Amino acid sequence: MKTIGVIPSRYGSSRFPGKPLFPLLGKPLVQWVVEAVKRAKLLDRVLLATDDDRIAYAVDGMCEVVMTDSDLPSGTDRVAVAARAEDEDVVINIQGDEPLINPALIDALAQRMADDPIEMATAATPIRTLEDLAARTVVKVVTNQKGEALYFSRLPIPCRRDGEADLASGLYWRHLGIYAYRGQFLNTLVKTPPCALEQTEKLEQLRALYLGARIAVIPVDEPGVGVDTPADAEAVEKILAERELP
Repeated sequence: MKTIGVIPSRYGSSRFPGKPLFPLLGKPLVQWVVEAVKRAKLLDRVLLATDDDRIAYAVDGMCEVVMTDSDLPSGTDRVAVAARAEDEDVVINIQGDEPLINPALIDALAQRMADDPIEMATAATPIRTLEDLAARTVVKVVTNQKGEALYFSRLPIPCRRDGEADLASGLYWRHLGIYAYRGQFLNTLVKTPPCALEQTEKLEQLRALYLGARIAVIPVDEPGVGVDTPADAEAVEKILAERELP
């Protein structure tokens, strides 16, 4: 069994074209991501899956690069094509726009998959504001007593029938977009058409639940910081600058 970290990275973006090459402290964003991922201790391989030669060139010599078709329908498909995983391998899909990704989270997902023959693992953090609970851009997850996902939704779940949601109850969790897959299940997932639940909520992980997969949810304290816009990049650069101070 191998544990493979895959970073999907596309040049095209409707909100932020060329995002992977945007300079942060003089270094392309994608380089920061690769460096962070390589600090994880439990990965046997680190791959960058891209459809653009410029991105491949930016990380040349830093990790393995796999060129993938730009017409692939999702980042998960890109990850599956790049990893070419055996059935018992573990593949961790790490977002290519998170230069502040915590390597300890990657290791926690890898360890969870090593400890249990579960199909998938992901992460979540407590929801701290009613605005986040209401926002459809914030994906919520509820879990069972084993810490496995029961459902993901863009709407506030669980719904408190009487009165306002109690955020101190420990019931409200924000899903984070990092996934670990068993190789066999990943290959099944990308060959299966989207189900009605996925098409309705626009959440690919619902296809996994529809297929009967168990998804472990690792709790973390902080949501992390992704880069979706140039303004996000400026905020991340400030954080990186503080970290780089002696």
